[in-house]
Amino acid sequence: MTFPATPRFDVVVVGGGIVGLATAHAVARTGRSVAVLEREPRLATHQTGNNSNVIHSGLYYAPGGLKARLAVAGCAETVAFCREHDLPHQVTGKLVVATEPEELPRMAELARRGAANGVEAHELDQTEMRRHEPHVRGIAALYVPSTGICDYRAVAEKLGELVAKEGGEIQLGRSVLRLVRRREDVVVRTDGTDLLAKQVVVCAGLRGDELAKASGADPGVRIIPFRGEYAGFSARAAELVKGLIYPVPDPAFPFLGVHATRGIDGHVHAGPNAVLALAREGYSWGTIKPKELAQSLAYPGMMRLARKHWRYGLGEVHRSLSKKAMVQQIQRMLPDVQAEDLTPSGAGVRAQAVKPDGSLVDDFLLVAQGGADGERGAGSVLYVLNAPSPAATAAMPIGREILERLTGERIAPLNAA
Repeated sequence: MTFPATPRFDVVVVGGGIVGLATAHAVARTGRSVAVLEREPRLATHQTGNNSNVIHSGLYYAPGGLKARLAVAGCAETVAFCREHDLPHQVTGKLVVATEPEELPRMAELARRGAANGVEAHELDQTEMRRHEPHVRGIAALYVPSTGICDYRAVAEKLGELVAKEGGEIQLGRSVLRLVRRREDVVVRTDGTDLLAKQVVVCAGLRGDELAKASGADPGVRIIPFRGEYAGFSARAAELVKGLIYPVPDPAFPFLGVHATRGIDGHVHAGPNAVLALAREGYSWGTIKPKELAQSLAYPGMMRLARKHWRYGLGEVHRSLSKKAMVQQIQRMLPDVQAEDLTPSGAGVRAQAVKPDGSLVDDFLLVAQGGADGERGAGSVLYVLNAPSPAATAAMPIGREILERLTGERIAPLNAA
């Protein structure tokens, strides 16, 4: 009896979000064979398909880090990609608004970071900021002209089409159970047929640390799911917002605060807040998985994080449960918005890596397990263990970064090819 051969690929990418698809596309452009395995029946189901769809400029991030370098490049590349493939997008610019005197030093630090990262930003007084957003309230602002909006699900789906066009495979509804590293390859154990790969990239988002542990790797962090809820504006309130209006963020957290965004469909929403999700894919208070919640709460890093920032956490929960509390946050920048203007408008879940000491991983985190010839050899695996915002903006540069770390090969950006 002849048994069918196990499918073999140069690279298998686990996860069909925008980072996994951008990585697969980078691999396919080099002529290597690649397969993307996505456990959901559709691409871009989780972080990619549930966010504010902002094309980030790279303003916020510490100079020299991956976020700063890759988001700045990704901002221009995302706009160019959308333009080339006729995907909905708009370069709107945004205001980062200081509403209290104590925020001014933090805003000045943002301006310094922007300059160091090569991001154009203009400091505005009250009169100047109202030329951009007539209904905003604040004492000063930064205007960042390169920020924009798009539809990241559409971007991800187009990347999937391009992977297939280059000869790659997209396999939906395929859950990866674990990886078995061998000297010359990696066995990808799935809920169906196994695959063999010379190398594997794990872009599994909310499940990345679980797959690492199931495969015998120590991720060194725990993915903690934070739900971010959005509130849609009424037609009356939407008229108060022309583009993107952000607060000055708290530097203690990687969250950017509740901001108002006019989306590519014309609708305006505010959010997200940041509350502990009660399941890895806990998009509402009603989605509870006791085992996953217990694992999050029992993690030493989560307990230390909660002890340090419990007041902040209670405030976020209050805003989640109280429309009045949410509108008060919005009114700091847009005083004419009223509670009756807000309606629930979906939620996303951020896969946030937390260290055992309770600190939040603030940069992208890529962890490699070496193969027979070192980190880039056959049998190697690279885990993407922290890729929240601005990963969607930075996805194409992240994909090239992963390719280079995996293979040593460097390729040009798409718009430079």
